[in-house]
Amino acid sequence: MNLLEDLAWRGIIYQQTDEEGLKDILSSEKISLYCGADPTADSLHIGHLVPFLTLRRFQQHGHRPIVLVGGATGLIGDPSGKSEERNLQTLEAVQKNVEGIQKQLAAIFEFDGENGATMVNNYDWAGSMDIVSFLRDIGKHIGVNYMLAKDTIANRLETGISFTEFTYTILQAMDFNHLYEHHNCKLQIGGSDQWGNITSGLELIRKMQPEGSKAFGLTIPLVTKADGTKFGKTEGGAVWLDPEKTTPYEFYQFWINSADADVVKYLKYFTFLSHEEIEQLEKSVKEEPHLRMAQKALAEEMTRLIHGEESLQQAIKITQALFSGNVKELSAAEIRQGFKDVPSFDASDFEGNLVDLLVEAAISPSKRQAREDITNGAVSVNGERITDASYSLAENERIEGQFTIIRRGKKKYTLIKY
Repeated sequence: MNLLEDLAWRGIIYQQTDEEGLKDILSSEKISLYCGADPTADSLHIGHLVPFLTLRRFQQHGHRPIVLVGGATGLIGDPSGKSEERNLQTLEAVQKNVEGIQKQLAAIFEFDGENGATMVNNYDWAGSMDIVSFLRDIGKHIGVNYMLAKDTIANRLETGISFTEFTYTILQAMDFNHLYEHHNCKLQIGGSDQWGNITSGLELIRKMQPEGSKAFGLTIPLVTKADGTKFGKTEGGAVWLDPEKTTPYEFYQFWINSADADVVKYLKYFTFLSHEEIEQLEKSVKEEPHLRMAQKALAEEMTRLIHGEESLQQAIKITQALFSGNVKELSAAEIRQGFKDVPSFDASDFEGNLVDLLVEAAISPSKRQAREDITNGAVSVNGERITDASYSLAENERIEGQFTIIRRGKKKYTLIKY
């Protein structure tokens, strides 16, 4: 099975500008191709991943990926999918975001060897261009009627679009033309919302490059969930690649909680598992869904890819400790990850026994209820069930001197901090 057949099997191809032409060039030569992201934040989230992972699939088949971070286009803002004007960021903020995103993308690609990836920033060629040169050398090749026909612009005409965002598609077209000219880049891939920007690039290449120059565009479908809710969102917000924003444990939990109706699609989109491996996992979903083998494979593959083996093992350890209740095996660093969003209580100045602590920390509503909870065996301290209502926490029970974990019932955890 060739690359395009593999992409089709995975459901990754949404649109192509020239299906037969792309098939021919991929079978006859190793090409350079690119995918880009604008630095609207200092981290990518998982919604950005599929186009870049698709770029990596091309690299695995011997093609040369160009990874673009839009230091220039990020200063403007893509109107695609937006109903109103973006707030412009400062140059300093965008540059900081560029550095964060470049670091994350560097972990996904191979940069050595004959088909090693190249990292570029479009600010390097667009940032120094003066307005007269932009209008004379670039703008004259893109007609206003052509731009008005783009859905991303047409959809904004009623609500309003500034000249700044109106020109965004030309800036991205300039990227494709620049990479074609300087890196022999013949293919741009992106999300389905980037079709208009990609075809603008092809138009500029047609106008500015020698007759017969050929380039291609390919888009990826929007990732959706079977229940209609938005992919990549949790109660805490977006699932980020930055471990400070979304811990590796939270990242692992997102994937392992995938619904049976979604997990096979996610395995095809996001992982590099073989067809045979995915088909076996699909069989497991149908015949033994209670084992959640597909979800475990997905969570392991994605956490390893983005955060590395050590963080994956840490996430598994936290998951197992929380499931078994054996939390005293966790380190303070692992507790910070696993208990990031549970209620907490600062006991630095607390004096009293466990009954007093349950009330002070709002774990039990009253001392009477607290005593009942303890004597009924409903309260655990660091995974150990306590049934003595006169019990007091000892200082040597604190995990690394920083935390005590109290559980009331099966699932109500409270993190006691010192």
